[in-house]
Amino acid sequence: MTIHELLSTRPERAPVDPELGHLPAAKLAIVTCMDVRIAPLGAFGLKLGDAHVIRNAGAAVTDDVIRSLAISQRKLDSRVVFLMAHTGCGMATFTDEAFVAELAKDSGHEPAWRPATFVDPAVHVRRGMHRLRTNPFLHAEMEVRGFVIDLKTGAVDEVTP
Repeated sequence: MTIHELLSTRPERAPVDPELGHLPAAKLAIVTCMDVRIAPLGAFGLKLGDAHVIRNAGAAVTDDVIRSLAISQRKLDSRVVFLMAHTGCGMATFTDEAFVAELAKDSGHEPAWRPATFVDPAVHVRRGMHRLRTNPFLHAEMEVRGFVIDLKTGAVDEVTP
């Protein structure tokens, strides 16, 4: 389906549930990859309204993820964070150095940020969990759990700290 076809068949209004509140019912925020094959709520048997979902390339714990989680916790009452990476992630197919060099060559500027590539998704999740647990802007009493979803089987394995 082309973008034109997709846009011409969409409903006039996006589906919304006016009965849902703005607070996550499970007091949960999920940080995961932007990969289109991941359905983060479904992976944990959750439904719309149960959790905030924060996505970026590689489920990296960036400053912006910290910003979103701080708001989720301090203004919207979440207390649990699930950090979930996945097998077959594109972020494991190149290096930070190579990508930064490519951007610098093409644009004439080196980005202030790092791509946060990785080789092993479980190691990547452990590093992210540590960054979350030690961040002063997040609630000290929050629970942080890490996971890797296997995109071939759908299995979600918990990562120990």
